Parts: sequence; C-alpha cells; structure tokens
Amino acid sequence: MSGHSKWSSIKHKKGATDAKRGKIFTKLIKEITVAARLGGSDPDGNPRLRAAIAAAKAENMPKENIERGIKKGTGELEGVSYEEANYEGYGPGGVAVLVDCLTDNKNRTVADVKHLFERHGGNLGEPGCVAWMFEKKGLIVFEKEKIDEEQLLDLALEAGAEDVNEQETEFEVIVSLSDFEAVKKAVDVAELPYTFSEVTMIPKNTVGVEGKKAQQILNLMQALEDHDDISHVYANFDMSDEVMEALS
Repeated sequence: MSGHSKWSSIKHKKGATDAKRGKIFTKLIKEITVAARLGGSDPDGNPRLRAAIAAAKAENMPKENIERGIKKGTGELEGVSYEEANYEGYGPGGVAVLVDCLTDNKNRTVADVKHLFERHGGNLGEPGCVAWMFEKKGLIVFEKEKIDEEQLLDLALEAGAEDVNEQETEFEVIVSLSDFEAVKKAVDVAELPYTFSEVTMIPKNTVGVEGKKAQQILNLMQALEDHDDISHVYANFDMSDEVMEALS
C-alpha cells in the first residue's frame, strides 16, 4: 500500500477550513509562479503549469489569482522569487520521507525542516538517502462504493494505466507521467467520480507502523504539510484505514 496515497486520501477527506484554504492558496500560487517562470505562461506547452492550474481550480481558486500568479512568474508583475529545494529524511519507525519546498530563503527552510523532523522523532538525511525508494507517477483514487470495479479496470487499462490497486475502501489507478493526462481525460469523459487525481511520488515498498510510531509519523506529516515553504510531502508508511482514521 502506498503510504502517500493514504496520506493524500485522509487530507482530502478532512477537507479544508477557511484558514487552511488560505494556506493552500499561498502554496498553489507559489507553484504556479515557479512553473510559469521555468516553462512560460502557456499551459498547453508547459505541463507543470497545466498541472498547477488544474490543482488550483480543484481548490476553487479564483481565475484572477491564477492569472496573477502566472504574470508574477513571467515578470509581468513584480513578485517574490522562489527557489525549489528538496529534502530527505527518516521519520519514526524508519519511514522514508521526501519534502518538496518552494522558498525565498533556503537557509531558513532547511533549519525549519530539520527542526520539524527532530521534534517528531525523525531525522533529516543526506541528499539521495531515500529518493531512490520512490517513483514519480500519476495517481487517481476512487471510492469503492461509488464505482463499478469492472468498468474502472476496463477503462483505465485500455486508456494506458499501469495498474489498478485495490485497497480497503478505495481503488488506486497508477499511471506513467506520459499517459497521465490521457487516462484522466478518459475518466472525465466517462464521468467516473474520483476522490482526487495528482502527480505524486509512489513508494516502491512500504514500512508498516502502528501504535506510538503511527501517531508520530502522522504528526510529522501534518507538521511538514502545515509549513508555508513546503509544497509536498511523501512517505512510505503503511497502516490500516481504521488505525489512520482513529489517529488522525
């Protein structure tokens, strides 16, 4: 089971309060700005910007906010210059953790990330220490009770999905980056209801955690997610849905 998939699922189920939504908007604008700076303002020719805009629309971000973020990235509007930074480490129980950041001050960010790891029973590692345990993939998640399994299998695999994994309450459709948009389009055309879709880092193997370790890793993940400079957090933990729901 993908630890990240479970973490993403619980975040979506919990929903966003107004305060959280403001934080989400800030992170999405950063991603839009950086994507536009690196690849230009045309989403048709800039896959990263296209994905960032889709994520922003999924959170109901106003169109003018998206346009302002793009213009800041291309230099049409003045804005803060953000840099990408990636950190790796280990959480409680030896769980591998990847952290993606967009920051205007790398020294501040790395100090904060190191502090969060140590505060929650983990430690920041050297570059490359855990990245090899993950693969970048497209992920589309469906609730079992809202989907016909046979229809989903036929459509997803025919559209180019690599795999459809059955979990306790969900189906995970795993897709290569090159086929992700085609598979998502096929799902949208068929009007199959999904919980969320995203490009993510899927762990090659997982580490089971329970009890105190399970609570600690969830606390670490939440603390990292709440930091303004951190855009994505991935981990390879595994725990049952019942345990995760109870602890979170």
